[in-house]
Amino acid sequence: MTRFTSESVTEGHPDKVADAISDTVLDAMLAQDPQSRCAIETIVANGVVLVAGEATTNSYVDVATLVREAVASIGYNDPSRGLDGGSCGVLVAVNNQSPDIAQGVSSSWELRHGLAADDYDRQGAGDQGIMFGYACDETPNLMPLPIHLAHRLAERLAAVRRDGTLKYLRPDGKTQVSVEYSAPGRPVAVSTVVVSAQHDPEASIEHLEADLTRHVLQPVLDACAVDTQHLELLVNPTGRFVLGGPLADSGLTGRKIIADTYGGMARHGGGAFSGKDASKVDRSASYALRWVAKNIVAAGLATRCELQASYAIGRARPVSVFVDTFGTGRVPDDRIGQAIAKVADLRPAAIIERLELTNPVFSRATNYGHFGRDGFTWERTDLTDELAAAIN
Repeated sequence: MTRFTSESVTEGHPDKVADAISDTVLDAMLAQDPQSRCAIETIVANGVVLVAGEATTNSYVDVATLVREAVASIGYNDPSRGLDGGSCGVLVAVNNQSPDIAQGVSSSWELRHGLAADDYDRQGAGDQGIMFGYACDETPNLMPLPIHLAHRLAERLAAVRRDGTLKYLRPDGKTQVSVEYSAPGRPVAVSTVVVSAQHDPEASIEHLEADLTRHVLQPVLDACAVDTQHLELLVNPTGRFVLGGPLADSGLTGRKIIADTYGGMARHGGGAFSGKDASKVDRSASYALRWVAKNIVAAGLATRCELQASYAIGRARPVSVFVDTFGTGRVPDDRIGQAIAKVADLRPAAIIERLELTNPVFSRATNYGHFGRDGFTWERTDLTDELAAAIN
């Protein structure tokens, strides 16, 4: 028996505040100009928000107002909580995208070398790098169980604060879930749950533990398909969590990339998502690889699947695509790779068109996982028939 652990955080965690601001600014630009190219970075600390990065866009957005609205909507509307949307300082340092990068995106390596076969070959990748996508049959949404449960607990923790069920909760919080496996991909029990919830000073640890068990853990774990009867629960292990958010720790865009993806169950190329438009393959290719991996598992071609793609800046076509089904594939991995090449175009322009990534949808994905939730194009299972046909 082995154990695997994943963590999630609420929208009030300092890093997630920064992610939310970056994605809010990005979406505002895309709403006015779908061709906007952005790489927005945010830092929050001690009552100040700094928004920096690059953007090439025909839109005009009031960044300071967007920041204040985003901060207040999260629940930071009181100076005593370390960040107040009504009074926080906002600094903006956003420049145009580097022309050296822009030329590679607008005029791809294939186009400049006379090798462009179609319009999808005209747009190059916005950076070099490696990206991963993953899916498994541990949950109905084809995500690993530890990160799925950690996200649902964090989501529920925020919900009972927002709806007033637990009025003494504050915006910051973390969850962590350890799951026992009888074999790779075969979860059998939840062994440990850790919940760190920011709270008002008068809330006792005993009161907090009882309330979180009733209103957060039970609603989530009652729907769990594995054994949850013997788990160890740790609530605020330090005994007190009053100071939180940007008052207790600074926040920075992109520091929760493992919580954003698969909770450590799959590999990660290192590139963050928030604040980046879809010309940045850190984001768009990671979304596309999740989409393809999910369709492979949904089609019954494997019970676990991890994909890797690599890109060169300015080049449209991936440098490589790698498939690993961990021995669970119905057919050899190279045949699945051949099927992917037939039905899933992984060039940036093709990804953007197929997944509709010029739409302002990114701020909805900021919290509780970019993967494993309905309502996003990259979570569709619309390739299953094509993949099955390409295999057969």
